[in-house]
Amino acid sequence: MPQALKTLVDQLTALPGVGRKSALRMGLTLLNWPEEKAHSLGRAIYDLRANLCLCSLCRSLSETDPCPVCTDPGREEGVLCVVADWDSLLAIDEAGFYRGKYLVLGGLLSPLDGIHSDQLAFDLLHTRLEQGEIKEVILALGTTREGEATESYVSNMLGRDFPSIRVSRLAQGIPVGSDLKYMDRETLKQSMTYRQALG
Repeated sequence: MPQALKTLVDQLTALPGVGRKSALRMGLTLLNWPEEKAHSLGRAIYDLRANLCLCSLCRSLSETDPCPVCTDPGREEGVLCVVADWDSLLAIDEAGFYRGKYLVLGGLLSPLDGIHSDQLAFDLLHTRLEQGEIKEVILALGTTREGEATESYVSNMLGRDFPSIRVSRLAQGIPVGSDLKYMDRETLKQSMTYRQALG
């Protein structure tokens, strides 16, 4: 295999769900593209890294800091939805029924995978709550074992340090063991509407 193709295949296999055969097919497809189309893809990948940042208030992906959601005056200031990742934020926000603010933890607690509390945005959450604007925290962390462990950690932190803040979680319709980002709009809407108080 030519070195340039081998290098590309090696890079593509680092992507989730892409095996060596799929990566080789992609590489060969790119070779058949017109040169400008291949260059355009390369520029898009470069621009992705060059133009996106993490919002300093919520850790969402954005082209600006703070992000458009955090600076939107039409958003409800007193409600904060805590999600594991940007995919989950996108799933909820694109459904259009939630008009509060967000905080992206950057993952879920999973000691077996080496993901501990110091690697997630718990300090940012604590700082955000200290400002005194938040009246309710909605935990939208899914129903996996890791999601439940993270929910318990956050709930305990809030109960200890911010007892006056209401803590709730998504309710009906989320199957046990499911990942939030794969839920349909109506299921998410029902879960948000009928969220349950914790503690």
